[in-house]
This record gives sequence, C-alpha cells and structure tokens, in this order.
Amino acid sequence: QVQLVESGGGLVQAGGSLRLSCAASRSIFRSNAMGWYRQAPGKQRELVARITSSGRTNYADSVKGRFTISRDNAKNTVFLQMNSLKPEDTAVYSCVALDRFSTITTAGQGTQVTVSS
Repeated sequence: QVQLVESGGGLVQAGGSLRLSCAASRSIFRSNAMGWYRQAPGKQRELVARITSSGRTNYADSVKGRFTISRDNAKNTVFLQMNSLKPEDTAVYSCVALDRFSTITTAGQGTQVTVSS
C-alpha cells in the first residue's frame, strides 16, 4: 500500500523555482510531522525541511530563505516550494513522515530535482 506519493520534480535552470507535492494517507498525515529529505550522489542525506501537525516549521541552513514547507490538512498533502534554486540543490527529494524525535517512520519513493547552471 503506497502511503506517500511525491510529484513535481524536474529539470530547472539555476535561479528558477519548483514546487514539490506529497500526497499522504490520512492516518500518516494526521499523526506525524512531515518533512522533505534530499540525497545527492556522494553526499549524506539531508533533512531540508520539517513541519509539525500544528504548522511549526524548521529548515536546514542550506535552504533557509529559499524553500518553504507547508501542509494542506484538508487534502493530506505537504508541499515544498523551492525558489532561487542552485545546482547544489540537485538531488532526489523524498517526502517523509517523522516521529517526535525526527526519526523517519515512512518515506516516499522520491522525485528527482535537477538544477542546471
């Protein structure tokens, strides 16, 4: 049973924008904080943004001021708006559900984001 489904990745030029979406099953969405991880080749996985069920957000320093995470509780969907994209943002982005310790409990399959220079 697929519980997290991402969409919205693609190829964009540096300075451009993309919006990622993640549709979640209701049970996961309502009981967890949600976040977006990214994994680039040869680099450690990085939690770029997190949002609690009450809407509190946290961001990695590398994306602060450029990325915005939000959630639509009526649609069980979480979004990642990415602006001013840089080539170093190139990675596979995965939607995740997190417990209160920020441990991943469920992860989507990921969507590729490629930023060309």
